[in-house]
Amino acid sequence: MEPVTLTTDRLVLRPVGPQDTDAVHTAAQDPDIRRWTTIPSPYLPEHAHSFTEQLAPEGWAGSSMFTFGVFLPDGTLTGMLGLTMRSLGTAEIGFWTAKEHRGRGYTTEATLTAARWAFTHLAVDRLEWRAEVGNTASRAVAEHAGFTLEGTLRSGINNKGVRRDCWLASLLPSDLGLPSAAPYLPAPPPPCDPTR
Repeated sequence: MEPVTLTTDRLVLRPVGPQDTDAVHTAAQDPDIRRWTTIPSPYLPEHAHSFTEQLAPEGWAGSSMFTFGVFLPDGTLTGMLGLTMRSLGTAEIGFWTAKEHRGRGYTTEATLTAARWAFTHLAVDRLEWRAEVGNTASRAVAEHAGFTLEGTLRSGINNKGVRRDCWLASLLPSDLGLPSAAPYLPAPPPPCDPTR
């Protein structure tokens, strides 16, 4: 797929490239980003080069991972957001926010913008969010964006060689008032138990 740029009133979501390497490297020095994401730690300049010059462009070229830098109109990097295709009609969203830009709603705004694009242009019918249990900032973004928490997965993620429990939530096109690419038949509610 050809890379695309998405815009909101406050943000520009665009693919990253070599021009963004220094900003990515600087933002990734934040201990919270290194703690809660699966990026290498320590995060060295060569990691940023590999990400902006190989990993992110190859994801777009193979339609397997769609990575957006989240920028202010003046070009300031506020964070990163990625949509990774997991199975037919299902993608997983991940994001981080640069320390100095937290608490302004940028990542929630970017998440909703990317979700709408995924639902309308990628035939995604289920967008999943996962985060290690305890990552309350990421969970707050997901909840503000309308994701429904579905539970906790034991040993659900591997972060730097350690298996950890994670929260799982989902967003469906109908949650945003959009049609699904495929019909959706929810499970019926469980029958009432007359003994209770």
